[in-house]
Amino acid sequence: MSPSPQQQEPPGLTSAMDPRPDHGEESYRGSGRLTGKTAVITGGDSGIGRAVAIAYAREGADLMISYLDEHEDAEETRRWVEEAGRRCVLVPGDVADPAHCRSIVATAVEEFGRVDVLVSNAAFQMTRESVGDIPDEEWDRTLAINLSAFFHLTKAAVPHMRPGSVIIGTTSVNSDTPPPQLLPYNVTKAGIANMAGSLSQLLGPQGIRVNSVAPGPIWTPLIPATMPPDQVESFGKQVPLGRPGQPAELAAVYVMLASDEASYVSGARIAVTGGQPIL
Repeated sequence: MSPSPQQQEPPGLTSAMDPRPDHGEESYRGSGRLTGKTAVITGGDSGIGRAVAIAYAREGADLMISYLDEHEDAEETRRWVEEAGRRCVLVPGDVADPAHCRSIVATAVEEFGRVDVLVSNAAFQMTRESVGDIPDEEWDRTLAINLSAFFHLTKAAVPHMRPGSVIIGTTSVNSDTPPPQLLPYNVTKAGIANMAGSLSQLLGPQGIRVNSVAPGPIWTPLIPATMPPDQVESFGKQVPLGRPGQPAELAAVYVMLASDEASYVSGARIAVTGGQPIL
């Protein structure tokens, strides 16, 4: 089903979306692939982060969910995780603040004793028609949330990771085919892909794998909260599959990368784009 014309205030709420996204609530079936693992997921309250949280919980992982202030969405994510029989710790706050990134990891270590999987997924974007329309503070904030947080989270988590631990960054097809109206976002997503490649080499000797996932147009609250209604209505129609993806359609990739089955996969960038190639 295509999105209807709609708009929300950032960061957006799942409950206000039409149609409601599919996070795998009724479809994802686990098979114990992450049993005994602990995971930190930023932006885990909704969208891709919620789909990953549901899948990880059903695969046996305990979770820490970081989110900004979307308490309604975060509580719903926690409900699904706990229904799967796993622990879910919610940590609200702004990942644009390096100190908060360190606090997220410190809380995870306090709750779980270690970090086995870090998924840096929180993101911000805003549609702007010209360079002059981009406020300086919006540029700085976009880089802080999307890119710098990945660095600060990783730096804090690595001392608490064992061989076999995993770091996953959420990049984007936009890093390769950047739509001009999303300039700051595009830059951050290219940086995440590059950082994951660098980190895979830096951390490989410690037995820590680092990969990234490159989604295409995925139906999440970020879309109606940051795009004009006419662009929301046509969102995703440009890709070969002719529709936006659902968050649930990415979950299996994040599970694979976090699992021991991917023990030799590091430095990879996996496209989930509805047929649009990445470079």
